[in-house]
This record gives sequence, C-alpha cells and structure tokens, in this order.
Amino acid sequence: MLRIEVETIWRFHTEDSPQTIVVMLGILDEIRRTGKLTSAASHAQLSYRHVWNLVEQWSDFFGVPLVETHRGKGTKLTEFGEKLVWAGQRTQARLGPQLENLAQELATEIKPFLRTGPAVIRVHASHGFAVPKLRELLDQTPGIAIDLRYVSNQNSLASLAQGACDLSGVHLPRGELRRQNIEASKKWLDAREHRIISFVSREMGLIVKRGNPLGIDSVSDITEKQARFVNRDHDSGTRLLFDQLLEAKKIDKTRINGLEQIEFTHAAVAAYVASDMADVSFGVEAAARQFGLDFIRLLTEDYIFVCRRSFLETEPMQRLLDVVKGPAFREAVASLPGYRAAKVGQVSTVKEFLDSVETAPVRKRRN
Repeated sequence: MLRIEVETIWRFHTEDSPQTIVVMLGILDEIRRTGKLTSAASHAQLSYRHVWNLVEQWSDFFGVPLVETHRGKGTKLTEFGEKLVWAGQRTQARLGPQLENLAQELATEIKPFLRTGPAVIRVHASHGFAVPKLRELLDQTPGIAIDLRYVSNQNSLASLAQGACDLSGVHLPRGELRRQNIEASKKWLDAREHRIISFVSREMGLIVKRGNPLGIDSVSDITEKQARFVNRDHDSGTRLLFDQLLEAKKIDKTRINGLEQIEFTHAAVAAYVASDMADVSFGVEAAARQFGLDFIRLLTEDYIFVCRRSFLETEPMQRLLDVVKGPAFREAVASLPGYRAAKVGQVSTVKEFLDSVETAPVRKRRN
C-alpha cells in the first residue's frame, strides 16, 4: 500500500524582510546527543563544511550563537540551541500521530485511482509505542497493508461497532481499576460477534525529571509538593485512567498545578517534562526513557485488539497474527522499556476475557 509521510518544516522570517531561513533541527539534535559536528554531518548525509556553514547561517540570522566549540571537548549547543531542539522534540511528539492520520487519509483517498494493491487491514487504535512497531513489520510483509488511524479507546470500539475499522486497539489497566474500565467498554462488545486478541502489556506511571529532584513517589506527591503537571487530552484513555487514580486516592484534582495543560501523546508529555516546562506527568515508561527521564511505576496495562469473529478467519488477519507471533515482533517489543509480549496473538472470546477479569486476583499497589 502507498505510504505517505507528512513532515514539519521550521521556517523563520522577520517582519521587515521577505527572507526566510529553514532550520534543520535534526542536525542540532545530533550535535546535542553526540557533541560532534562530524556526526551531525554524517547523519544528515552532508559535508562537514556545509553543516558548519548552515549552523553559522542560522546563528547570524538569529543574532545568537547556536553552538559552542571547545578544544578537546567537542561541540555543544548553547542554551538557545537547546531551546530550539526541545521545541522541535515537543512539536514532533505532539503532531506526529495527527500527521500520520492525515497522511493515511490522503493515501486512502487516492488509492482507488491507483493499481490494486495488497489487502488492507483497517486499524483504529489508541496511540502507543508497540502499534507503530507492528506497522513497520507489516509494511515489510508482502500481500498485506495497514490503514492505521490513531483514536481514543472508546472511539476505536465505536468504529468497530459501526464497521469503520477491522481491528480496534484498546488498553485496560490491571488491578483495582480493571473492572471499572471494562464496564465502560461493555456496551461496545458483542459476545457472539467479537473476539479479543492479546497484544502487549506496558508499564504506566509518573514521568519525572532525571534524578527526581522533587522526590515525587506517588500521585499524592503531585499536590503535596506543588509540582508542575502536564496532562493528557480529555479524550485519551490515559487521561481517564489518571482521573480514576485521583478519585481512588480521593485527591482533589483542582489542586494540581497544570491539570488543564494538555498534550496529545505519551511522548509529548515526556518532552514537556524534559524541556523543563513541567515537573511531572503520567504516561508509559517507554516515553520517559526516550527522553532520558526517570519513571515511577504505578500499574500495568494490557493492550488488546478487538475484531469481529468473521474477520479473524480472513487471510490478511491470519498474516497479521503470524507477524505478531513471530520473533521479529517480540524483538521489537523487547526494545521498548516497560513493554512485554507474553501472550501476544492469543485469541479469546469476550466471555473468556471477561471471566478472566472477574477471577483475576487484585494486587494492591502503592500509588
């Protein structure tokens, strides 16, 4: 299937001049990570001289140096250069899934005008780190393509019920909050028509700065230590889960500093903390580790797929199951901090799934 990528471009200009300048934040980020201009040039597939000229051009435009060089110590970004890089990280984390959705919509619209391609599985799923890994592997698998749209938990189940997708991706917490979240999903589940497919588990908790300078160890500490918080959007399952944690601990959410400051992905809230615009957020461990942050585990979530029984027997779906059960996907999941693929690809009925929830022991966790 045709893949389309939509990318952001950082173009700067001043009010009194038509001149614009495009800043390649990837070059600056590589300098930040490695401390070497040669590495940034190699990564961008440009010559060392060209990259150095670009950095000087950008510095001249802003009137502020972006890098500092020290004999024997390599090259490092200035404070201004760091700010540009973190702004880019936040933008990519925030817009990435939305740009992917837009690109997928365009690919779907123009597909009828192209030659017939491979069978397409329509997936509506909550955003995470494991689903893109699955997409990468499916893109390499002949005879199958994936039309992936990122939507919230409840919207993905509604899409399945309305026939707008073939697979619905949903995440549910283990422990005391499990039944509460199952109840919210029951109205979309048809015991006769739907099947549950195990996918991955992931660790959820508090994302804090490296070294955890405020000593945050629980959701109660967010208010008690007056930490600056960045929240997820109102439609996300992670936002709902965090609200449930607050309710379970009888914490007044209006006391949280930054409750209405929102970002749209796990990576976006982690980037917000990493750029020192907040002290803490709630999300997956993989997002915290991506930005070199510390993580306080609070609970485990199971990420599952739901599909119709009739679709389960189709050749495209069987190919997908072969991929998720294969060693390449297990290896990809193992590379994600806090993710596990223990029963991946296991199929159960809705009743079997609900019965396992009812009989599962409740483990108390300090949160």
